[in-house]
Amino acid sequence: MAKQVLAKQPASRKRPFDPSVFLRTAGAGRTIGKYRKDQQIFSQGSAADVLFYIISGTVKIVVHSEQGKEAVIAILGPDDFFGEGCLAGQTNRLSAASAITESEILRITRSAALSVLREQPAFSEIFVSHILARTIRVEADLIDQLFNSSEKRLARALLLLANFGNDGKPQRVIAKVSQEMLADMIGTTRSRVSHFMNKFRKLGFIDYNGHLEIHSSLLNVVLHDQPHISGVKSAGGKTQENID
Repeated sequence: MAKQVLAKQPASRKRPFDPSVFLRTAGAGRTIGKYRKDQQIFSQGSAADVLFYIISGTVKIVVHSEQGKEAVIAILGPDDFFGEGCLAGQTNRLSAASAITESEILRITRSAALSVLREQPAFSEIFVSHILARTIRVEADLIDQLFNSSEKRLARALLLLANFGNDGKPQRVIAKVSQEMLADMIGTTRSRVSHFMNKFRKLGFIDYNGHLEIHSSLLNVVLHDQPHISGVKSAGGKTQENID
């Protein structure tokens, strides 16, 4: 009697880990939440037990003083992490977070985040790059506050918000960044922000076309110690003061 030879079934292969899929899908220890404009994501002092990743939308991170004052310390967009303090032993949030626009955000539990950091080098590389970039940004922000004028600080904030640098083309900034929010970000008053925004617009550094667009010429304000923006020359060569 002939022996039957059973075909050996190929072992099922486990799909390689893909960080982009991991960060955009729900799974073990991961949920995706949708937030309305102005909806709070977490409050200052609340339990810090989740890492967040922005799939789409815009989020602001703020700190509130005991006197009720609010300071905007960061505005974040797609592919940004926040709430990472929970991975370093932080038990309560030192800041608050809310959505500026409709946002889709991945929530990763602390245990799930630590597990994937240990087991998946591809994810660890992305996260470490984020932490290093955030550290550099914080240092630059501190230098900005200590040594630069409010005019320069505003120019830098606008360039950062626009993710400036793609082929030198104007980059669209989210439409709903109020002058009050910009003032909170750079530590000045709304009237000063209005004054400088008018200067930037008249010099062609920015445009208002439904959305705020930033031009490469705005770099002049950041790179030069004394940019010529105290007044705008008219067609006749006379200097005109800008209107707040």
